[in-house]
Amino acid sequence: MADFQLGVLLDSFRTGLRSALKLAAQAGVQGIQIYATGGEMAPENLSAQKRRELLDLVKAHGLRISALCGDLGGGGFTRPEQNPAKIERSKRILALAKDLETDVVTTHIGAVPAAPAHPRYAILQKACRELAQYADSLEAHFAIETGPESGAVLRAFLDSLGSRGVGVNLDPANLVMVTGDDPAYAVYMLKDYIVHTHAKDGRLLRYVDPDIVYGMAEGGGDGGPSYEELPLGQGQVDWAAYLDALRGIGYRGFLTIEREVGEDPCADIANAVAFLRERI
Repeated sequence: MADFQLGVLLDSFRTGLRSALKLAAQAGVQGIQIYATGGEMAPENLSAQKRRELLDLVKAHGLRISALCGDLGGGGFTRPEQNPAKIERSKRILALAKDLETDVVTTHIGAVPAAPAHPRYAILQKACRELAQYADSLEAHFAIETGPESGAVLRAFLDSLGSRGVGVNLDPANLVMVTGDDPAYAVYMLKDYIVHTHAKDGRLLRYVDPDIVYGMAEGGGDGGPSYEELPLGQGQVDWAAYLDALRGIGYRGFLTIEREVGEDPCADIANAVAFLRERI
């Protein structure tokens, strides 16, 4: 029996919902992740009946929903004047997730500063504590996607919240592409909070301050790209060490394939499934 379940971020197919569901089923994965921030998948556009119909459609393809993506962009929750509206929208997305029989909504909150004294730290804490309280009430999780900060910095921030309602969506490629952090080490650092993972690969081309990469500050634009996303197995993620680390902490959830670039996403996803099946 495989140690993990395989999923795919449905938008990676770059096609409509129904055709993407067919492609996911053909790829042989068990689950899918769906963006729920706009269009037909926005909470306000899905009545109770439409939610049941969507769930039935997913199940008819032999799939389940591993998570929703609730990334609202715009710096995450770093701008306090925007946070009340973003928090309420995030809550609606999490309620939608529960209706679709998943307990996880992944999101980017913005880069967490290493120093707790940084003004942004308290802004993120306040937003995440409210999100965590709501998630706890539904026995669910908002999952911060790794990338803007090291595993150690993110662990300290999560510990400061005093809740498991805000957890981690561990993306190993983001760690190697932005902070240069070791994904296996990050697994052990974040072991108490990991509720979902992305299967993605890439490499760091040159170090640029994560605040610049994630739009928290200006600069870094004169030297060309700072990272490159690559097909699984072709980047800097040490998959043997990373998967062993996930096994070591007892994680048995989804490895959800995400492919944001490339000319043939279907082929890349099929190759990613084969790559992972050989290792799980």
